[in-house]
Amino acid sequence: MASESTIATVAALMVTASFPFYIYGAWYIIEAETVTWDVLVRHLSFIVPGLVLNTIPVVFWMAPRLLVQLGGLSALHAVLGLQAYAMLTFALTGIVRIFQAKRNADLYHNPDQEIDLDDLHENMGAWRGRLRVGVVGYVLFWLLAWFLGAYQYLSSYVF
Repeated sequence: MASESTIATVAALMVTASFPFYIYGAWYIIEAETVTWDVLVRHLSFIVPGLVLNTIPVVFWMAPRLLVQLGGLSALHAVLGLQAYAMLTFALTGIVRIFQAKRNADLYHNPDQEIDLDDLHENMGAWRGRLRVGVVGYVLFWLLAWFLGAYQYLSSYVF
């Protein structure tokens, strides 16, 4: 069986490795002039592995150990991480509706139509707002949780 410090190191590396996937996925979709189906799929091909790299250590190592060490910095780390996932869920409530509206208007396969996204549905502005707030919130809370987790890792297993 692997030692706790080995598992902690693997978990820290996996969570840390997820960040470049998020950044590149975000950059890719922001830089795209038109979000076609291919652009969306390529964007998700980076975001999903980032989420997997981050979520596996959370579910299989961090969460089971939470009750044993609940208090102080561990509790704050858990709250920040949960808040990050809550913001991701909030973003998904917008992206699902945006996806449905764009799909119904065939904007993924035929993106050359001269349609303003806000004209697709009366709630499009709110959905896009949810997406933006959720993504920015996820990244901010993820970074706060990561810095706190890195501090805990260094103080527990390195110094």
